[in-house]
Amino acid sequence: MPQTIVFDLFGVIARTQTEEARGRIERLAGVTGEPFWAAYWAGRAAYDAGQSSQEYWMETAARLGVSFSASTVQALVQADLESWTRVDERMVELVAELAGQGRVLGLLSNIIEDLVPMFEGIHGHWLGHFTALTYSCRIGVAKPDPQAYEICARRLGVAPADVLFFDDSERNVVAARETGMTAEVFTSPEQVRKILAEAR
Repeated sequence: MPQTIVFDLFGVIARTQTEEARGRIERLAGVTGEPFWAAYWAGRAAYDAGQSSQEYWMETAARLGVSFSASTVQALVQADLESWTRVDERMVELVAELAGQGRVLGLLSNIIEDLVPMFEGIHGHWLGHFTALTYSCRIGVAKPDPQAYEICARRLGVAPADVLFFDDSERNVVAARETGMTAEVFTSPEQVRKILAEAR
């Protein structure tokens, strides 16, 4: 079993958006339900790969057939960023536990540029346990692009085959396996502990 462990961030360590947060974003946009979220996610890959927030929200408006004022864009950016800052404290504890065992840890996240300083400002105390933080917005490619996994492994100083990767997306797990990583669809901290215990 590989000794280097790489985690996805959102849906694994960080929590996804709450219904309350999603509702706030919808109200700011003036569009609700599936039409809004279809447009929101349609452009997310480019946003994760480094597109500016201004460009992303203008393109989202175009997909919706509406226009956003500068102040609305600013409010949408802020609400969106805040919606992605919560974490699962059980996973934060697991990260510290694994680091204490001497495990080499990496993070591979599809994340937008504006969120990085906010997230690191709030959670820097435990992000310091990671040997390498690989952010899609900083490397110009997002999962499931094979390059994202290869860059992550290279930054950790190992081959993809030396990595055990956890992600909540099956698509991203399949892509990780195709690069040579051992990869599992994340379900819980208990699952991670069980897999590691069985590998001893």
